[in-house]
Order: sequence, then C-alpha cells, then structure tokens
Amino acid sequence: AILGPPEVNISSCPKCLNITVKLPKSHVRKNGKLLSLIDIYEELDYEIRLKTPEEEVKNFLREKTTREIFNTVLEELNPNRNYCVSIIISASLNKNSISSPWKCATADSIAQKDYRIGTVIGAVCFSLSIIVILTCMYAGGFILQQNSLPRALV
Repeated sequence: AILGPPEVNISSCPKCLNITVKLPKSHVRKNGKLLSLIDIYEELDYEIRLKTPEEEVKNFLREKTTREIFNTVLEELNPNRNYCVSIIISASLNKNSISSPWKCATADSIAQKDYRIGTVIGAVCFSLSIIVILTCMYAGGFILQQNSLPRALV
C-alpha cells in the first residue's frame, strides 16, 4: 500500500514557520471500522523537505509521530524570506509514500511586527491630541461660535 500524501498547512511566525500535518486516510477496515494509519502502524516517520527560491531542496527534519494531526515549528529561519515545505510520511514496514504538494509561506520578521504596533500607537496618540486641541478651541470660542459678538467688540 502507498502512504500519502498528508494534508499540510503552514503559517508564518517571527523567524519561523508553523506546520500542521494531518495524516492521510487509510483504506483498511476492521470489523466495519475504517482504521487510521496510527491504528495500523502505531508509529510513523515523517520527513520535512524545505526549499527556498535560491536553494535546492534539503531534508530539514526527520521525526516520528503517534498522532493523526500534529504540529511542528521550523525555527531560526531568515526573516522576510519565502520557504516552501513538503512532507513525506513513511512507516518502518512501508517506505512507499507520496509526498505532500509544496506549500509556501514567508517567515515574518520581529522588527516588522514592532514597526506596525508603533505606527498604530502613534496614529492613536496623534488623533487624540487633535481631538483635545479642537475641544479646547471650541470651549474657548475660537471655532463654531454660536453667539455673535457684541457690537462693541466688532
């Protein structure tokens, strides 16, 4: 039997990628119940292949899992760089597998997130200061005057 391909989703985090993997369904039934690959093999190996536009494919991580859906994080990646990931599932008794399609995401940078927060805080402070100035000008009668000035002051 051929294993795969697994279902893969990736999302970016600061200098890393968060990968969620869902094992493929098996076609084996026991007593009318569809067995999972974990039910059949108990433990599966998975290999993460990683590529960037500049580099060729490299095997990044080789691990074992006993769960149907699992997460892993690839850390210490270069920020603002596009990475593509493909996962291969195999078992000790079955090395025939189909890898997942390549999924790509850009690793975020920490400085970029701080910059966005600073911009939002600055915009809020600027808006509040404009509101305070306009309120003071209104209270002092400099804008939106409702009463006309007495004749003696004109």
